[in-house]
Amino acid sequence: MNFLACATNPGNGLTTSSSVIKEGDCVIVYEGMDSMKAVYVTAKGRFENRFGIFKHESWIGKPFGCKVTSNKGANGWVLLLRPTPELWTQVLRHRTQILYLADISMVVMHLDLQPGSVVLESGTGSGSLTHSLVRAVAPTGHVHTFEFHAGRAEDAAAEFKQHGLSGLVTVTQRNIEELGFPDTLHGAADGVFLDLPAPHKVVPSAAACLRPNGRFCSFSPCIEQVQRTAEALSAAGFTDVITYECLLREYEVAREHLAVSLQLAEGPMAKRRRTDTPADAKPEGEAAAAAAAAAGSVEEAPQPAEAGAGADAAPAEAGEAGAGPASAEAEGRGGEDAVAGGAGGDAGASGEGAAEAEAGKAESRPSRAPQQEERQQQQPEEEKWQARRVGAGLPAERMRIVSCRPSLEARGHTGYLIFARKFVCG
Repeated sequence: MNFLACATNPGNGLTTSSSVIKEGDCVIVYEGMDSMKAVYVTAKGRFENRFGIFKHESWIGKPFGCKVTSNKGANGWVLLLRPTPELWTQVLRHRTQILYLADISMVVMHLDLQPGSVVLESGTGSGSLTHSLVRAVAPTGHVHTFEFHAGRAEDAAAEFKQHGLSGLVTVTQRNIEELGFPDTLHGAADGVFLDLPAPHKVVPSAAACLRPNGRFCSFSPCIEQVQRTAEALSAAGFTDVITYECLLREYEVAREHLAVSLQLAEGPMAKRRRTDTPADAKPEGEAAAAAAAAAGSVEEAPQPAEAGAGADAAPAEAGEAGAGPASAEAEGRGGEDAVAGGAGGDAGASGEGAAEAEAGKAESRPSRAPQQEERQQQQPEEEKWQARRVGAGLPAERMRIVSCRPSLEARGHTGYLIFARKFVCG
């Protein structure tokens, strides 16, 4: 089969693409967003997962993208997707560490690849990037990829042939760090990509292979590799040297119910004109004087007892100063005054006792406000929220919203991408 449905060229070694599944095709079985598997269809094969058993023979002849059910019926189903470089990156068998979509998209864009371009790749690995490079240069371009490990080179070549890409990619087993690119490729490449432990050693060979205005890219996991490569690029005459670090942060989008307390605003109060004064209202000066008089009367209330004591003392002094009948009359009057003063003192004492008793009763009487607050605190939050909604004349229901939160960590970072351009003037 052909991974590139839109780039068929039978004359160049590519197989024609079909919209239906045939025996031998690679199918991406979609179980969920985070669960996909690559399956090669055979007449007697079958695929098993938690949803049931799926026989391959029922897939043959069906279009890509269809939904198929298992032996459990409608309760178990999967989607059969056409393989693409993006999907293949997520399901391939890892022979080495691979580049993911964030880095791959940067590489393809900055190398300025287009149909007909020629690309040199050193470090084939699992072939994740190679599939995207092939799609970018198809149907008339070519990718020359080099791998120093013989076993990985053979596996990659067989995989490309099985995917129908052998006419667009050539796999060669070669140690590029020690030998450089072959002389036959000098001056024939539009772009060079390196994924090597020591890319700075290959910079002179890459410069010899690039055409004028060719693009260079290197992937390195360590910043020390970046520094050495940048120095080698400057010494080899490259310009526009720049380094990127690609970070991928996912966002969690979910539908939630938000309880919002709404309160209807009261209408604006009518402004009162200055002439509209109530009949019982008093001027500010008179009101202050009345308040001061009331305060004074409250302070002078316990003075009857003191007045009685003073009346008792005055006749006594008069009795001592006078003589004869006058003194007797003074004593008589003093005695009456004393009795009156005693009565006044008793009345004052009884008034103070009543005030204290009333104050004690007021203190012993429980307050309603704390009890109401305690009941409100004990009332469930949901009931209080609904009560506020109903009191405001609104329906007691929650507001449905869609929230979007970033994940706590950024994923997809595996290293640094170094880009440079080769200019030839004169």
